[in-house]
Amino acid sequence: MKNVSFTRMEDGTPEDYRTVIEYERANHPGLADRLLAELRRAGDLQGPWQVTRYEHSLQTATRALRDSAQEEMVVAALLHDIGDGLAPVNHSQLAGAILRPYVSEETWWVVEHHGLFQGYYYFHHLGMDRDLRDQFRDHPHYEKTIQFCQDWDQPAFDPAYACEPLETFEPMVKRVFGIDPFPRFPAP
Repeated sequence: MKNVSFTRMEDGTPEDYRTVIEYERANHPGLADRLLAELRRAGDLQGPWQVTRYEHSLQTATRALRDSAQEEMVVAALLHDIGDGLAPVNHSQLAGAILRPYVSEETWWVVEHHGLFQGYYYFHHLGMDRDLRDQFRDHPHYEKTIQFCQDWDQPAFDPAYACEPLETFEPMVKRVFGIDPFPRFPAP
């Protein structure tokens, strides 16, 4: 692939940006595999939990799958904490940003906000308001986010829980991230 002509983005030409998008589009098919590899690395993140972040992710996704959630929500449950290692304070927003081009607005919103909603279960132990989620009470995805946390995320720290292996979810991840989110350019 050829290089672009610019050293400052403002100096780029339409042809330069076609080249950039072609490059991104060519690398896009590997995204699902890169996300799965990052998820596997979460097996190194146990900390004080009784399970690793990888096991927590598998448990969360398994619970969603067993509740017959839509495929994109199962994938979101699998990847909801993928940002923990890089952005522990705002991991929800990082995971939401990764998912946003590929899932519905509802699924994105649930993941984007699950960290704050999860606080319902522990903020009061830290002297914080456990009801901070209530600022979104009128939002159309409020109840879905409560359900995500209550049924799938917050109980998924159990070392005895029999969850599905990652191989169960790999085809789903590949389907969800298999769409082409890049803009189409008019013919030159």
